[in-house]
Amino acid sequence: MTRTAIQLYTLRELNEPLPDLLARVGEAGFDGVEFAGLGDADPADVSDALDDAGLEVAAAHVPIGELEDEPGLVAREYHRLGCDWVVVPYLDASHFESTEAATRTARRLDELVARVEGHSTSLGYHNHDHEFASVNGETGFDVFCSESEVEIELDVGWAVAAGQDPTALLRSLGSRVPLVHMKDTRHGKPVELGDGDVDLTACANTAKEVGADWLIYEHDDPEDPLASLAHGGEHLRELNR
Repeated sequence: MTRTAIQLYTLRELNEPLPDLLARVGEAGFDGVEFAGLGDADPADVSDALDDAGLEVAAAHVPIGELEDEPGLVAREYHRLGCDWVVVPYLDASHFESTEAATRTARRLDELVARVEGHSTSLGYHNHDHEFASVNGETGFDVFCSESEVEIELDVGWAVAAGQDPTALLRSLGSRVPLVHMKDTRHGKPVELGDGDVDLTACANTAKEVGADWLIYEHDDPEDPLASLAHGGEHLRELNR
């Protein structure tokens, strides 16, 4: 069964303690959350807030340097919250600008997969648009995926912004995409779900067809985070019916 979550980066401009944000997410009807760090929140308080809100944890975005420096520490921190998935949220364009660069990136991520798996944690990589730059007749993303075994958290909005067909990518990657970022974009800029160029219904249906576990709403720059939370929750529930 595919569940719905929100990437908490969407709510970063709200000046509220993390437990209070989790309560809001629960009220908006999401099944879970994806963390973008815990800030100064006490993990015990976060765990209690998750329970109170009836939320599960889909995954956590963790910078690659932090994962490479202390994979065990990261794993233990998120295990306390019932989370056994971590995702590298960003690598800049230089990591995908050539066949050689994308291959090096693939090797680096595969090494990190082995390290985090040693701590009973799974690793994914979240794309933006720059991974799809042309490289010798294919894309840096193509090279990276063919050379690596890392799981992919496909961001459908950034894929469309790069001129890609996200449903074709989902079918090509298949079971390698347990997490799907449901983002809408218009002319390459993030917008509210339903206001952009992404065929969200086709993306949601294809994600479910290939067995994705989570549809995760994210808006990189909402004008009104609370309105975006409510709208995203309602829209994602409709897509997941």
